[in-house]
Amino acid sequence: MEKPFLDVFPGLHIGEELKELLKLVMVEKVAMPKDRSSLRIYIVSPRLIHKKNIYSMEEGIAKQLFPGRSIRVKIQEKYRLSAQYTPQKLYEVYKDSILMEFKQFGMIEFNILRKAKAEFTAEDTMVMTIEDNMIYRERSREVVRVLEKIFAERCGLPAEVKFDFFEKKKEEYEMEVMEMPKVAPDLKGKPIPAAAAMQQETEAWVTPPDRANREAPAGPSKEKKQEFSKKTFGDRGNAFGKAPKSGNFGFHGGGREGGRMPYRKSENPDVLFGRDFDGETTEIHEIAGEIGEVILRGKILRVEKRELKSGKKLLIFDLTDFTDSITVKMFLREDQEADADGAVKEGSFIRIKGITTIDRFDGELTIGSIAGIKRCEDFTSRREDNAPVKRVELHCHTKMSDMDGVSEVKDIIKRAKKWGMPALAVTDHGCVQAFPDANHALEKEDTFKVIYGVEGYLVDDMKEIVENSGNQSLDGTFVVFDIETTGFSPTKNKIIEIGAVKVTDGRIVDRMDEFVNPEVPIPFEIERLTGINDAMVMDAPGIEVILPKFLEFSGDAVLVAHNASFDVSFISHNASVLGYAFHPTVMDTVTLARVLLPNLNRYKLDTVAKALGVSLENHHRAVDDAEATAGIFLKFVEMLKTRYDMKALDDLNVFNKVDDAAIMKMPTHHVIILAKNDLGRVNLYRLVSWSHVRFFQRRPRIPKSLLSQYREGLIIGSACEAGELYQAILRGGTDAELQRLVRFYDYLEIQPLGNDMFMLRDEKSTVNSVEDLKNINRKIVSLGEQFGKPVCATCDVHFLDPEDEIYRRILMAGQGFKDSDEQAPLFLRTTEEMLSEFEYLGSDKAYEVVVTNTRKIADMCEPIAPVRPDKCPPVIENSDETLRNICYNRAHEMYGENLPKIVVDRLEKELHSIISNGFAVMYIIAQKLVWKSNEDGYLVGSRGSVGSSFVATMSGITEVNPLSPHYYCTRCHYYDFDSEEVKKYGGMAGCDMPDKLCPVCGHPLTKDGFDIPFETFLGFKGDKEPDIDLNFSGEYQSRAHDYTEVIFGKGQTFRAGTIGTLADKTAFGYVKNYFEEHGERKRNCEINRIVQGCVGVRRTTGQHPGGIVVLPLGEMIYSFTPVQHPANDMTTKTITTHFDYHSIDHNLLKLDILGHDDPTMIRMLQDLIGLDPVKDIPLDSREVMSLFQSTDALGIKPEDIGGCKLGALGVPEFGTDFAMQMLIDTKPKYFSDLVRIAGLAHGTDVWLGNAQTLIQEGKATIQTAICTRDDIMIYLIQMGLEEGLSFTIMESVRKGKGLKPEWEEEMLKHGVPDWYIWSCKKIKYMFPKAHAAAYVMMAWRIAYCKVFYPLAYYAAFFSIRASGFSYELMCQGRERLEFHLADYKKRGDTLSKKEQDTLRDMRIVQEMYARGFEFIPIDIYRAKARHFQIVDGKLMPSLSSIDGLGEKAAEGVVEAAGDGPFLSKEDFRNRAKVSKTVCDLMADLNILGDLPESNQLSLFDFG
Repeated sequence: MEKPFLDVFPGLHIGEELKELLKLVMVEKVAMPKDRSSLRIYIVSPRLIHKKNIYSMEEGIAKQLFPGRSIRVKIQEKYRLSAQYTPQKLYEVYKDSILMEFKQFGMIEFNILRKAKAEFTAEDTMVMTIEDNMIYRERSREVVRVLEKIFAERCGLPAEVKFDFFEKKKEEYEMEVMEMPKVAPDLKGKPIPAAAAMQQETEAWVTPPDRANREAPAGPSKEKKQEFSKKTFGDRGNAFGKAPKSGNFGFHGGGREGGRMPYRKSENPDVLFGRDFDGETTEIHEIAGEIGEVILRGKILRVEKRELKSGKKLLIFDLTDFTDSITVKMFLREDQEADADGAVKEGSFIRIKGITTIDRFDGELTIGSIAGIKRCEDFTSRREDNAPVKRVELHCHTKMSDMDGVSEVKDIIKRAKKWGMPALAVTDHGCVQAFPDANHALEKEDTFKVIYGVEGYLVDDMKEIVENSGNQSLDGTFVVFDIETTGFSPTKNKIIEIGAVKVTDGRIVDRMDEFVNPEVPIPFEIERLTGINDAMVMDAPGIEVILPKFLEFSGDAVLVAHNASFDVSFISHNASVLGYAFHPTVMDTVTLARVLLPNLNRYKLDTVAKALGVSLENHHRAVDDAEATAGIFLKFVEMLKTRYDMKALDDLNVFNKVDDAAIMKMPTHHVIILAKNDLGRVNLYRLVSWSHVRFFQRRPRIPKSLLSQYREGLIIGSACEAGELYQAILRGGTDAELQRLVRFYDYLEIQPLGNDMFMLRDEKSTVNSVEDLKNINRKIVSLGEQFGKPVCATCDVHFLDPEDEIYRRILMAGQGFKDSDEQAPLFLRTTEEMLSEFEYLGSDKAYEVVVTNTRKIADMCEPIAPVRPDKCPPVIENSDETLRNICYNRAHEMYGENLPKIVVDRLEKELHSIISNGFAVMYIIAQKLVWKSNEDGYLVGSRGSVGSSFVATMSGITEVNPLSPHYYCTRCHYYDFDSEEVKKYGGMAGCDMPDKLCPVCGHPLTKDGFDIPFETFLGFKGDKEPDIDLNFSGEYQSRAHDYTEVIFGKGQTFRAGTIGTLADKTAFGYVKNYFEEHGERKRNCEINRIVQGCVGVRRTTGQHPGGIVVLPLGEMIYSFTPVQHPANDMTTKTITTHFDYHSIDHNLLKLDILGHDDPTMIRMLQDLIGLDPVKDIPLDSREVMSLFQSTDALGIKPEDIGGCKLGALGVPEFGTDFAMQMLIDTKPKYFSDLVRIAGLAHGTDVWLGNAQTLIQEGKATIQTAICTRDDIMIYLIQMGLEEGLSFTIMESVRKGKGLKPEWEEEMLKHGVPDWYIWSCKKIKYMFPKAHAAAYVMMAWRIAYCKVFYPLAYYAAFFSIRASGFSYELMCQGRERLEFHLADYKKRGDTLSKKEQDTLRDMRIVQEMYARGFEFIPIDIYRAKARHFQIVDGKLMPSLSSIDGLGEKAAEGVVEAAGDGPFLSKEDFRNRAKVSKTVCDLMADLNILGDLPESNQLSLFDFG
């Protein structure tokens, strides 16, 4: 007795689509042997079930119903198929499933079936033709047996299977060998020689498995990619090479010294280290555990040397042979070190003999005890292009194609040049951000041409609402129709139903509904969608009967359909086949819906029907869909008449212009756009800009109308399979449609068959064979010939070499692509490889599409530069004169009418350099911004070396005065630059000098000057590009940005764009996760190797935190760069440069308007205490200086604050443990010492292992050590070195480039000590003195308030800088704080970043408590959202200090509190919009007082 499958296995978890199919399946019998080792299930189905689904069900039943048990499940299927099936039709639709079954059965049988050409000579006779060889003759009998069993026993359609054999011609065999790929991937994506791959396959077939009791496996065994058999590698004695000889393990990397012979290298010139050796190499991926001695070959990836406590050196390097990687460790004695260093060079290829061992430190398998290292040739596949005339690649993606391309553009260009290609096109997806790097890959006078282009996302917004209009009346006759089909292709699939409704004068006057016998079985998914099955159409007439009836029904009426191109394409194709003329006027209700219902998100039939209130029952039945479409059409006609007063079809032309919202919802197709000249480049940048700024929706869209408008200077190509031409051919577009599409393009594109093989794996695809793919390319070639369009063969390059596909595979897997392991061969091919690929077109046509036409397109493109080479600074009228006047006016204010010579000389020297080099406008811009900020009440701090410029000081850009320390009188203008007392402070700061009264008028003298040379800023020639960076208050930054638009005009300023790429850490996660999910364990060195192929791939775009790019008036931004929204965020008004700003900073001015906490904090302090931070805070306060020496000024002892010896906690620049240790080590006495310490703290390798060591050893002091970049130049000039050379050395050292040998020689010649040279060579990055001085001045003012206005200081610190403040942890009293502080310190090594911030803030709170200050509980009616307040001598925390209450939520509470008292906790939650969790926490902290739970009153409340 049969039972429904889903009743027998009710709990089985399977996909919805398969579950629908299984509803039709019955179970005849379930059998299990006595040992319960297997389960057989006999099923009967009226529908074919693909073997992959059978295997999936077998696996699912085994795992889900018998978890933890080893049980084999076998499903034995039998089909009761409809009368539509014949053996031939069965074979056509079931072949893929049979192939999968044969693949499980045996590789030889599978290959026979795959290669054989099948033909039915009679209804029940299939003849298979295949080349003749002994193996095929023998195994063909088994193929016959299995196929006949499938036909008869499984499917009930008996058929005879015969084989015909033919002799393969010698030239055909040679051609096949020649066409074999150079490289075949193995399981791990590693390249193996094609010959070896062929040998593998053949050997796998030679020994068939025993078939006596053979069963298919319980589930789909994971298809193994090719693996070498033992025979491939020869007999080695064991799987991993020769067994090690006892006691002969080489040098052991310098192990035991006693009794060992001294090291001696072999005399063989090929030996680089140790002894000579011979033997067979082992591939690294074959090494499994500690197998003894091995010989490896590979490329050295990473080299590291460490010095051990024993005095020996440990040399560590990673070795890869591209099958895997392994780490090699060599312990070196002194006599081995030189040879080892010479042998082990990053990037070189070596052979090495050593012993496999598990490293006891990291547990990874490594190679140690190295016996010898020998030279080795580069064994990686070297593809060369030996064609006499080279092709040009016109379709190439780089790492700038979002998470898709994985090759650097410079590497692709280098390879193309090496192969002798004359040009190459860069065409990333939707962006052009690789252009600058592509340009940099070319040398001067380089003849190689980079063609700059993009693979855009084209939207066809030019499609007419009415095609082939005769201006018919809207009251005329229309036939609204719909069809149901067996698939999507008019040429391959069949119509199974036609439904039509005739409309005249706005009324339905007639109907037609006919089934059509497709004479092929209806696929199950179509049956499921439409409800139409074989039985319903078996007795219906064929299309040859029904189509004439439909054409007669339609007559001259306008045809109307929803997504009309689909329905019309089927009618058109069948009309053409049957010889009927078919040129109707066609209206598409989808296009009409986009115009008349713009607010809909989708325009599917059911969505539109619902929006218009039209009934739609039995969706996906032609008659019902036609009826619904007619209802929609009638509603649309009414809207056209009443809203737009339209009467005839030509009136609808007004809608042909599609609005932006509709474009964002329309489908996209790929298109290649190449710039053939500079005008084309500008137009390309315009299109890329608009696609990002105006038309971005999931991807940047280019409307076809816009492309047509700006196509001058551009060449348009039809792109890949995602292009509209290829897609139109796939869906069987009409000849008229194909003609319209072809005419739009300048050239057509075809690609290798492998690029599109994914379509063969897609069940819904209309492509069923490789021949189908060839035919599509042949069709494109034919269209090119017909319309005179060159057809170009391209690779669609996404990676450089076949083996690089692993990188793209991993990135795609990380993004969730299910077919990531099925990578298309999207590598850069040689000319010969491409000619071979397109040989099926004939040799002449192949040469034309591969070589002739690609070179023709390249010749049409002029050599252009993607970034303009000229400098285009903005113009501010009279900026030179204005700057001079501002500077001299300020100088006279400070120093009087008769200016000191040093002031005049410095001003004149600087002004000459600034004005003559055109930099005055930059100073004026900065001056306007700073003055505006100061006017609005916010100080501005300078960054970088701009403080080296006295002109910057006099123009108010910086408060750092770079002149030497001096006194001046603000009353009578007395000054002192030259007295001996003043000269003693040379190189220090004016505020270091003692206080002094004016000898002329008795007024206290002002102390100023930091002794910073101007040359640090602009160089000795004064022509170094100035970089004026300014630190605005974080609160004021956006206003400063807006003010640049006031200065330059609307549309003249843009935010500096940045490109976010995949970083090492993220890439490591992608790679590690990939191998873990695939059940493979990889060593870290192999993961790191693969990571390097993934890093640098573009993920997103962003904006520089303060960079503003200024466009001169009269210039177009598209002339320099495209523009976009940061991260393509269409909700922001911010527009950034599309290129990374570094690419264009040589020709457009970039302003750095940065946000910083210090100016914000000083502004809050100014509001709290009323002091002018510049005038009222002295820079020579002893109390403030003491903070950097002890805690005395705070009135507390170190033990009060956890042992902290200084009062610098919470002082910018000096408040970290690292900085405070520097203070303790250097013992600063002067303000200038703090400047030097700030320089040390911000440098890289300037303090640790450098100045710190020198100070500890007594070789230097804080005054003589190198602390800022200026120190180097000044000291070298003092030692007698030439000024220009001193500047050059300073620039090299500050950038971490070290010293050239000739510089060292010159320095020694002038008496520069060795320790100074040693220090220079260690430095990686250095801070300018002016920057350090500006930072310290800001920090000093804050420190001053900490000493003299403590509550104001703590209020400002907690409001502005405390990112980890917690009301719950810190404001419940000192005892509670100490408890939490101790806990955090105990867990110090494991704290998260947030907890580290909390610990920092706890220490400041601890200090505040120790000084006798307290918090007052939060009053929800008085507390502010973000700022702490001083209330009755105590601090009231902000609402945002409550955990879980962010700033926006806190602002909501403040706003709600302003509306009146809260009635209850419920009222508080509703009005303040806070969560119950936060509300409960606030209640627990007693912040909500005695508020009741709800507003409801009880009778007891009136007692």
